[in-house]
Amino acid sequence: MPYIIDGHNLIPNIPGINLDDLEDEIELIKIVQSFCVRENKKADIYFDRASTGHSRAKVHGRVTARFVLERETADIAISRHLKRLGLEAKNWTVVSSDAEVCSYAKRSRAKSLSSSEFASQLLSEGNSHSVDRINTKLEKSEIDDWMKLFGEE
Repeated sequence: MPYIIDGHNLIPNIPGINLDDLEDEIELIKIVQSFCVRENKKADIYFDRASTGHSRAKVHGRVTARFVLERETADIAISRHLKRLGLEAKNWTVVSSDAEVCSYAKRSRAKSLSSSEFASQLLSEGNSHSVDRINTKLEKSEIDDWMKLFGEE
């Protein structure tokens, strides 16, 4: 069952990552990617507040990071995603602790998990990785991509 994740809602539930960190999204993507590889799953992670002109999806293996423009929210983008899925939404799990997002997931018949529940799954002893063990080194091409995404040269 693939996941639709409210990224900025999940980050505060992951030890070692903070919303104030410049690379918080990158770190979350790496952790979820590691989880998805172990569990043979896929995930779409939605992030609020993309820079103007930088709203887009970026595929990282089994994880697609979706950056939403400032004029809307990840919550709205998640609800649109579920609506597009139609009856197939029942095959997805929405990860968020936002009551509105969880309510929309329920109405769409998607399964939902709170951010803290999902964070426990990401970091559980049964899974062989933890935040401390994930390789956080980025390749130069990855750094260049992120710098372009956030408008830095």
